[in-house]
Amino acid sequence: MPGSQEAFLSATPIFEVLFEGTRGGGKTDSLLMSFSMHVGKGYGPAWKGILFRQTYKQLTDVISKTKKWIPQIWPEAKFNHSEHTWTWPTGEQLLLRQFAKDHDYDNYHGHEYPWIGWEELCNWHSDSGYRRMFSTCRSSKKGMPRMVRATTNPYGPGHNWVKHRFKPNTMNMIVRKDLKDEDGLSEPSRLSIHSHIDENTALLEADPDYKQKIAASARNEAEKKAWLEGSWDIVAGGMFDDVWNPKYNVLKRFLIPDNWKIVRSFDWGASKPFSVGWWAISDGSDVEIQPGVWKSTVKGDVIRVREWYGSTGKPNEGLDLLASDISEGIIKRELEWGWREQGQNWCRVKAGVADSQIFAAENGNCIATDMKVRVRLDDGYRYPGIQWNPADKRPGSRATGWTQMRQRLKNAHPNVKIVRDEPRLYPREKAGLFVFEDCASFIETIPVLPRDETNMDDINTDAEDHVADETRYLIRWVTTPGSSGVITGYN
Repeated sequence: MPGSQEAFLSATPIFEVLFEGTRGGGKTDSLLMSFSMHVGKGYGPAWKGILFRQTYKQLTDVISKTKKWIPQIWPEAKFNHSEHTWTWPTGEQLLLRQFAKDHDYDNYHGHEYPWIGWEELCNWHSDSGYRRMFSTCRSSKKGMPRMVRATTNPYGPGHNWVKHRFKPNTMNMIVRKDLKDEDGLSEPSRLSIHSHIDENTALLEADPDYKQKIAASARNEAEKKAWLEGSWDIVAGGMFDDVWNPKYNVLKRFLIPDNWKIVRSFDWGASKPFSVGWWAISDGSDVEIQPGVWKSTVKGDVIRVREWYGSTGKPNEGLDLLASDISEGIIKRELEWGWREQGQNWCRVKAGVADSQIFAAENGNCIATDMKVRVRLDDGYRYPGIQWNPADKRPGSRATGWTQMRQRLKNAHPNVKIVRDEPRLYPREKAGLFVFEDCASFIETIPVLPRDETNMDDINTDAEDHVADETRYLIRWVTTPGSSGVITGYN
């Protein structure tokens, strides 16, 4: 069909293409045709493709679509059910396979697949296996097209890395040029194409109520927006997408009043990112957010004012720093921000809360102990190390923590009550959760976190949840269960 399908199938010169968008856009059919359109072009057995889903059960729909289309176009093509493989009379083959874990790459190492397809790319929590398969996208036949093709909707545990890699745009097709890898070497061209249900005129003519059915089946407005618009700003069915609103939860930076407390929270990571958050906690006083403009707060409002995310810049990849290196980094930042005095023991930031994992001793040592050691900086002074309180990790604390975070985010929204069938705006009454607009890691990772499909009260732990965990520790620590405004946990 004209539009995104035509663009997707015309993108043969581009090595890597993502076909993303709404439900009902015909993405899977287009993925199959991307391989099939090169059948019978004289490549013979050298034209070999492989299409992945995480499990063979998930391949059921793909197999059904191949059985719908391929026999109509190539009646002599044969499907081997035990091998999940289509073979054409001219020798071309399309393999339908599972790729659940990164180590599944070992099953394909050394193979040649000039065409590689990935169905629902956001289902993979990292890009590791996806990128490793690039080494198999090759052919010894001169002039053979080589391409990686993927489809996805904008939700799932891999939302962040897919968004980071392709920069999907809901209005335009964008070619990523001059791409460099971590070694500064050029990467092949990359393209993101947005699909919309309105382009699928065949579906809408056959089922005029399809869009209404999709809207009616959505659990909330955010999910409906993802399904009908293909929005990458939220994750359909995510943990926070229905209570997160940048208009209310994100604040412009202002000067933190001297009488407000500042505390830290910390989630440990080495190969995966660590996360440090600095939080200002309101005593209920008003704040001047710009000259002459004041904003009221509720006692117990928690505002993320600074952060340090220990990432390489690649999704879910950590810096592998030692505990002492992290302590040094924290102290240097607090000196820069004016929360410490050079050469002095004084520090405005109070001991905060951290992943209880850092208190686990091994051979008599633990990360928490290492971080408490005094740190000598380049200025020649020795500063007290960083101390933490262990996070609550009792049974049920995760689900309770997510619930408290959701409530805090919602408490930041305007307090609208219906009086005599009319909405009226009242002052906020319960402590909320806010974030300064330059805390990019929080804003990038938390609003899009998906729920665990087997436990809807928890987050999918394959997603990039380090900032969320660190935030949850803080909210659990400062909030007495059952009360959304009582500050506890420190003097």
